[in-house]
Amino acid sequence: MDWGRAKSVLIISFLLLNVLLGYQVWSNVGEQLNANKNTAELPSETYAFMKQKGIELSANLPVETPKLRDLTYMLRSGTLEELPETKLETPVDSRIIFSEKDLDKTLGSQIVDLDKYKFDPAMTRDGVYVLYRMADSRPMFDVKLELYYSNQKITGFRQVRVDLMGPGEAKVQTVLPASKAMAPFIERNLPDGAVITDIQLGYHGQMFDTETQVSAPYYRVLLEDGNEYYIHAINGEVAQVKEEVPLDRVR
Repeated sequence: MDWGRAKSVLIISFLLLNVLLGYQVWSNVGEQLNANKNTAELPSETYAFMKQKGIELSANLPVETPKLRDLTYMLRSGTLEELPETKLETPVDSRIIFSEKDLDKTLGSQIVDLDKYKFDPAMTRDGVYVLYRMADSRPMFDVKLELYYSNQKITGFRQVRVDLMGPGEAKVQTVLPASKAMAPFIERNLPDGAVITDIQLGYHGQMFDTETQVSAPYYRVLLEDGNEYYIHAINGEVAQVKEEVPLDRVR
């Protein structure tokens, strides 16, 4: 037997094993650090509750606490459900959705105020790209632009259009920290095993059968199972649970 060769093979095998074990340890530590980062701002009792119920927070908690006021706006179109799909004159490459500049350059002449809407990857699902009208750099969750695509081509759209009105006497208030708004929500509203995939601060409100609408600051919370929640960013109340969206949502 060639002992020198056998020794070399053993050494190489041990090195490879150590590399594999080291990678596994590094991966586990990385996952734990990410989990700690996401939950670090939550109260310890909330974190303990999450561990007990198998609830995961894979989204980053927003850390900013800006001063915001209610938005008042006028509907220039119907709600999204009331609008027919508008077909594009010529389908365009769907890759432009990932570049605001290319998107506006390609479709800005066909979609009014396109530059005021921003793509939200968290809400995109098979065949539909979702964009929201922005106000003060924050999404208006009730004012959508949906782009429909197939075979890597955008073929049509539906768009809710609005005119923002002056602030009037709306009171400016500092929003709750996301950790403070999320803690009671997690403990009271989430089922065992829930996975939180996205948290965003924006504007939301109940839609009325009038031209004038009002939206307040809300945290939108998305779950892995497709459910969508809204938490009032001033008083922390869970104002609405949206109907479940398709499970093929792309994240």
